[in-house]
Amino acid sequence: MLDSVLVANRGEIARRVLRTARRMGIRGIAVYSDADADLPYVREADQATRIGPPQPARSYLDAAALIDAARKTKATAVHPGYGFLAENADFARQVIAAGLTWVGPDPDAIEQMGDKIRARNLMEQAGVPVSPGTREPVTDVNAAVTEAERIGYPVMVKAAAGGGGIGMGAASDEAGLRAAFETARSRAERFFGSPEILLERFVERARHVEVQILGLADGRVLALGERDCSVQRRHQKVAEETPSPGVSAGLRAHMLAAAVQAGEAVRYRGAGTVECLVDAEAGSFVFLEMNTRLQVEHPVTELVTGIDLVEQQFRIAAGEPPSFELGATKPAGHALELRVYAEDPVRFLPGPGTITEWAEPAGDDIRVDAGYQAGNTVTPFYDPLLAKLCVHGADRAQALDRAREAVAAFRITGPKTNLAFHADLLTSPEFLSGDYDTSLVSKLRPR
Repeated sequence: MLDSVLVANRGEIARRVLRTARRMGIRGIAVYSDADADLPYVREADQATRIGPPQPARSYLDAAALIDAARKTKATAVHPGYGFLAENADFARQVIAAGLTWVGPDPDAIEQMGDKIRARNLMEQAGVPVSPGTREPVTDVNAAVTEAERIGYPVMVKAAAGGGGIGMGAASDEAGLRAAFETARSRAERFFGSPEILLERFVERARHVEVQILGLADGRVLALGERDCSVQRRHQKVAEETPSPGVSAGLRAHMLAAAVQAGEAVRYRGAGTVECLVDAEAGSFVFLEMNTRLQVEHPVTELVTGIDLVEQQFRIAAGEPPSFELGATKPAGHALELRVYAEDPVRFLPGPGTITEWAEPAGDDIRVDAGYQAGNTVTPFYDPLLAKLCVHGADRAQALDRAREAVAAFRITGPKTNLAFHADLLTSPEFLSGDYDTSLVSKLRPR
């Protein structure tokens, strides 16, 4: 097993990875910027080292500083968490070249899946369903118009090298396409350093459903169930649940099998996610992208399977078999995750500030993965995620009841939070019915 691990991240995910490392007897090493020196994960680590000022480019995105920190602390492995450099193939290669164990998939798999067009073409070759779209990157708006006419409107416009919904937009005609294309191209260049654009047929009333996969050290790929991530604002997830109330048993079996095919196509190792767009009315799905890392919403899968996914990441990186019996991973019950952000609950604009009160809900089948506590300051330098409130129940009705009670009991004062939004979500007739899609948040919060 690994001797020590440096967690190249911050906040709740660093704290969560360190918790499993401690349980497994692995020395956990935290890194922090000046803005994060007082956060709980820094204090709870076996060792912590400063890597730079608050700006991400000079701290958590500074590969040289992270590898230097690993050397100074005598770490033997690096876990990237999610975000920052977690899906950066060059960073993974630098970690390996430094003689460290990379707790993640092979850099080639990261690179292949990091380009949406390349990933889409590879999945199509592997027999995974994809929507009609461009097979080559588009950088010229007139070429985009020609491609859109071939694909058929409406189309989705997205950065080929990007993620997180940045710059993404839909268009139903040529005028809309021209506007969406210019927005996507400028943001793609600004955020990802590449103007390349992907066009795909837009699936109306789509659900966003993803499958958790695990590529084992012996080469096998497992699918551990799906998560419904359709509750989104600005194409970014706010709440997730498993199993998806909009996926039939037959469709679920098809999706899980396709996710395994996707993992096998890139010889995937470690924890990853195959994201899909589901047309529940047609009973069909198409490949969206593969996330070559641990997902923010991984706790809901852990709650229904009893499998610690971070433990499996460590074991796979060490070349060991999983800690659970293969074939005995059938999910039980229902789980929900609610992302608690420091943001306005109506307009969803970030609201930094100092936390003066922090009281988490507690009880059976309630889990809070938090990055903050009372006295901490939420700064404008990073994503405003404060915590993930997760609940488990014997069925969806019980999970919803527990979620409502937990939201009501969660007390955070200081910065604004979106707890009021979650209270509304959990009483929304459309969400309660299970018959919702990615437009749900816009219906709850019309502009």
